[in-house]
Amino acid sequence: MSMIFSASYFMYDSVDDRTFISLISLTSFVFNPYNEDKYIKSYIQVSVLYGFTTFSEHLEIERDKIMNPIKNVQPIRNRQQLEDMKWALKRHCSERDYILFVLGCETGLRVGDLLRLKTKQILNLKGKHTKILRIKEGKTQKIREMYLENCFQEVYGYAVHVDSEWLFPSRKGDGAITPTQAYRQLNKAADFAGVDHVGNHTLRKTFGYWFYKATKDIAMLQGILHHSDPSITLRYIGITEEETNNVLKTFSVFK
Repeated sequence: MSMIFSASYFMYDSVDDRTFISLISLTSFVFNPYNEDKYIKSYIQVSVLYGFTTFSEHLEIERDKIMNPIKNVQPIRNRQQLEDMKWALKRHCSERDYILFVLGCETGLRVGDLLRLKTKQILNLKGKHTKILRIKEGKTQKIREMYLENCFQEVYGYAVHVDSEWLFPSRKGDGAITPTQAYRQLNKAADFAGVDHVGNHTLRKTFGYWFYKATKDIAMLQGILHHSDPSITLRYIGITEEETNNVLKTFSVFK
C-alpha cells in the first residue's frame, strides 16, 4: 500500500488533479481491510490497476524525454539510417507513422503542426499544378508554405485511404494522435532501426540538416525555421556540434 502511494506521489506532476485524487481514493477503498464488499472491490481493483498501468506507460515516455531532451535529440545524418527508419516504421509501426516521418523530414514542420493537418488538405491538392500546402504554425502563428512535390504521391496514396478528418488519426476516439503517441512510435521504430537520440524534433532537425548540406544557405534555413539568429539554427540542426567534433578528432596540442 505504501509503495503504491509513493509511486502515486512521484507521478502526481504528470497527471491532472482529478485523476490523481480518484485513483488514490479508489486505492484506499480497495486496500481497506474493513471493507468486505468483494464484488465492488474487485471491480475497482481492475480500474485502479488499469489507471496505474496507464500512468506507468506515461512515466516511461516522460523518463525517455528527460533522458533524451531536445538538445540531445539529433538529426539523422546518415542516408542508410533514414532508410532504416522508414523500413522500421512500415514494418513495425504503421503507414500512418511512416507518412508522419516522411512528411516531417520533407517539410521541417513541427510534429504538433503535422498532427493538426486534415485529410482534405492533402486530397484538395490533387489536380493542382503545384503541390503547395499553406498552414499557420501553432508556435509562431506565421503562415508557412510547404512544397510537397517530392513526397506527394506517397502522402496522397495514404490520405485517400484515411477514414477520418484527421490526416494522422488515433485508433482510439475521433481525434488525431497526440505528440506523446508520435514520440512512442518514432522511438519504437528507432529501436528496430538502431538509431539513437530520436525524438519528435528529429524530423524537423533532419530536414534542416539535409537542407543545409544541400544548399549551405543558413540564412534561408533560418527563415524557414523562424529562428532569431543563424547560430541558433546551426546548433539546432547539429552542424555546430558536428563541425566541432570533426575538428577535435584531428586536433592535438603537440602537433
